[in-house]
Amino acid sequence: MLITSPGLSFIAVNTRKTQKIHGNSRPGFSVFSHSSSFRRRSLHCFPKDLHLKSRNKNRKLSLCKATLITNADDYEVGRFVGSYGFMNITSYSTFQSGPDFEYSSEVMERLRVQDVGEGQVKIRLYEGRIARGPFKGTRVIFKVYPGQRAGGIEADMMAANELNSHAFLQSDPNDICQNIQILLGGFETKTGEQWLAFRNDGKYSAADYAKIKSEAMSKDRAGGEQKFWNPFEKEQTIKRRYFYVIKLFRGVMSGLAYMHDRNRLHQSLGPSSVILNTIVEKDAAYLVPQLRDLAFSVDVRFPFLEEGPGNLAEGLWRRASASGAFTPMEKRAFGIADDIYEAGLLFAYLAFVPFCEAGIMDSLSLQRLLESTFKLDIEAVKEYCLADDRMLEAVKFLNLGDGAGWELLQAMLNPDFRKRPIAAAVLSHRFMTGAVL
Repeated sequence: MLITSPGLSFIAVNTRKTQKIHGNSRPGFSVFSHSSSFRRRSLHCFPKDLHLKSRNKNRKLSLCKATLITNADDYEVGRFVGSYGFMNITSYSTFQSGPDFEYSSEVMERLRVQDVGEGQVKIRLYEGRIARGPFKGTRVIFKVYPGQRAGGIEADMMAANELNSHAFLQSDPNDICQNIQILLGGFETKTGEQWLAFRNDGKYSAADYAKIKSEAMSKDRAGGEQKFWNPFEKEQTIKRRYFYVIKLFRGVMSGLAYMHDRNRLHQSLGPSSVILNTIVEKDAAYLVPQLRDLAFSVDVRFPFLEEGPGNLAEGLWRRASASGAFTPMEKRAFGIADDIYEAGLLFAYLAFVPFCEAGIMDSLSLQRLLESTFKLDIEAVKEYCLADDRMLEAVKFLNLGDGAGWELLQAMLNPDFRKRPIAAAVLSHRFMTGAVL
């Protein structure tokens, strides 16, 4: 089974039949069944002389003549990294670390608006590398979607949509975004599992970063004056965190702006959908955040909008109709604003969790505070936080530039979707340009 994307120049060999799957990218959103494993076919999706800053040095990536590697024998699979599931997106559990951790709470929080019901999709992650060919040794991360027997039709639809979305965004070799994870290929097993291989540019997520820094805040508080024997050390640590968090969020919004400029929505944006090449705040100059998890990405080009909703986007378009967006242009504007809202929740998460002690704030509690308790009245949220010394550092962060952080948060979480800024406007906001530092 080969999942392909419209407008790309690779075709499955030994193809026996084509089964149409109705999803976000309906035209061309198809599954090709064939008698052997994936073949190798050209996809010139990497720009010549692309540079990506790593932690220690600039790493030149000579992938200008790359192909989607679709033969399972070209890969080596390493250790199991973790898993996350969509079996019940209305339930939440705590983040657990360790070899068998699950990102369930963060992932299900990201999917709360997708309304996929009681599906059985459970995704596994593995480390690996390319075993042969011109890119032998390249580290990859495998995202494994279960076959239809285990995961139902949702699994194939999500895998197909994720592959289509990445292939579309990588289709121009002269216009690749460094803030979106790079797809290198994939294959299907005999049991029907879809293995998507992504370049492994980092093992940490924004959720991991926030959790680690929150725990560090707790240790620092427990250490008291003994922790910061130098009176300037704490101040420098906090300033580095300011710079790192703004750099992280700039990367997120740059990736989102790139997608929106190409008529693609993310629709699963959250702390676990952002991967980081470093979580060392002293190395923030080398930080390159990347968006991942495009399984629910939506194509909002007008011809596709006019054809009616796809299964993976039904929740989005129901909410659009409830908000008064009916025409294709209105629905597109709503979809973009919906991504901005999710980015606003992520901004709030990054503004609070790394600056508070462990257990003070998490994504679900923060969202309830914003949406349920204060009905998106950010000024009221500010007054509430000012009265709680445990949130002092988060308040100081958002107070930079005479309250520029609160101003940006209110704009992104505006209850009226028509009044939310586009991604490019967020990037040009004074809080994001570094003028507040």
